[in-house]
Amino acid sequence: MTATDPALTALSQGWCALSLLHGQIEARIERALQAGHGLSVREYSLLDVLSRQHSGPGGHLQMKQVADAVVLSQSATTRLVTRLEDRGLLTRYLCDTDRRGIYTDVTEAGLALLSEARPTNDTALRAALDEAAENPELAPLVRAVEELKVPV
Repeated sequence: MTATDPALTALSQGWCALSLLHGQIEARIERALQAGHGLSVREYSLLDVLSRQHSGPGGHLQMKQVADAVVLSQSATTRLVTRLEDRGLLTRYLCDTDRRGIYTDVTEAGLALLSEARPTNDTALRAALDEAAENPELAPLVRAVEELKVPV
């Protein structure tokens, strides 16, 4: 394969379209969450991921798992957790069975903010997808996103 190989060119164009769609969606949601709730997309994502934890076996996520879920490095995730903890939206505590483990939970204030922000996130996502669907290059990607059946 060479750099001018049609398969590579098509692959590159597909990646560019996917990147464009992601950027447009993230920017739209970022503006809406910041304006309505003082949250960034990453902060919202972190609150959302952590709110889905439970007390049963395997119910709490380790920081590496949280970092993977919000697509950040562990150090960036730790800084983000600290910012939200300083705002009273999260709390950290040591694991009962492994004192090296640190768990993070969403506080009542964090859950309330997340509950208020979720419709804003969903509305902005829908608007961004509707707008992108009008672009012939992005329309197939929008359809693919809409047809995904990902378990919650």
